Amino acid sequence: MKTILITGSTDGIGKLAATKLAQDGHHLYLHGRNANKLEETIKEIKQLSHNNHIKGFLGDLSDLADTRRMAHQIKQELDTLDVLINNAGVYKSPTTQNQAGLDLRFVVNYFAPVLLTHELLPLLEKGKNPRIINLSSAAQGAIDYDMLKGKTQGDQGDTYAQSKLALTMWSFDLAKTLKDITVIPVNPGSLLNTRMVKEAFGRFWSPADKGGDILYDLAVSKKYEGITGQYFDNDQGDFGTAHPDAYDEDKIQQLLEVTNEIVTG
Repeated sequence: MKTILITGSTDGIGKLAATKLAQDGHHLYLHGRNANKLEETIKEIKQLSHNNHIKGFLGDLSDLADTRRMAHQIKQELDTLDVLINNAGVYKSPTTQNQAGLDLRFVVNYFAPVLLTHELLPLLEKGKNPRIINLSSAAQGAIDYDMLKGKTQGDQGDTYAQSKLALTMWSFDLAKTLKDITVIPVNPGSLLNTRMVKEAFGRFWSPADKGGDILYDLAVSKKYEGITGQYFDNDQGDFGTAHPDAYDEDKIQQLLEVTNEIVTG
């Protein structure tokens, strides 16, 4: 059995993947930003799966200080971690910026996963065939560094696409630096039937299970053992090609320099 942490797992495909993994008997750690919803989800999945090895961590990923606090709590409670699924994401939100003046999409979709992953690497290094699954998207847009730094604002579609490209670029670099940990950025499927998609677009193309199932497979299937640093495109059902910038080493280094300034600042 594996020890698995899934961010943003009180709703959508994160919750679907968590339920399926719990039914296999894995030790699940859920994450949410609403305490009541997190507790309700834990209770619900326990009842569905008959698995009592399910706990939760509360944290606001739009706040990097709170993300760091949660990471420290996780390290206090866990000795090892086999799978980290950075699933939490935001597209549409009532407020566009966090208290530090950064766009919420960049913070939740990119900076928080970077911070959380680096904090939890000591646990993952102790894991058995450890994997990091990062939620990318078919929507990937070239990064505007003034927007990334919070100096200018873009519309939610632009910043969402940029945040997903940033996560993909960082994932590719991370895969090169980690010898024994699998890193896979994944587009779980376009316009899945989730609350986030319906709020953003008012329509959907595919059932949410399509996304939940691929997160499950990438997390534990033997089929993906030893594959790292490749982009999985679930619209195609196989590994595919990300945005061209994801393969540009100069642009990746530029992204990493700005990222380090913001995440460690």
